[in-house]
Amino acid sequence: MTETIWLGIGFFGQSLFFSRWLLQWIVSERKAESSMPLAFWYMSLVGSVIVLAYAVYRQDPVFIAGQSVGAVVYLRNLVLIHRAPKRVPSA
Repeated sequence: MTETIWLGIGFFGQSLFFSRWLLQWIVSERKAESSMPLAFWYMSLVGSVIVLAYAVYRQDPVFIAGQSVGAVVYLRNLVLIHRAPKRVPSA
């Protein structure tokens, strides 16, 4: 039973992590230019942390290292985004 729950957690995290690319693709297509929506970074961070929890449960050092570094990068991007001065749209 525990293994099944953790598999569900792992698949959920991986699905969230993958769906960030679908979001980015849809937003870019609608704008007709490459665009990284803010939700992309939140989905990256949350998906990465969930997958990291699964990797820790599985005791997989390769997976743990990869997801740990990724989570730091996603968090840093969010900090930089929120620190940036807000742009005023030109009239």
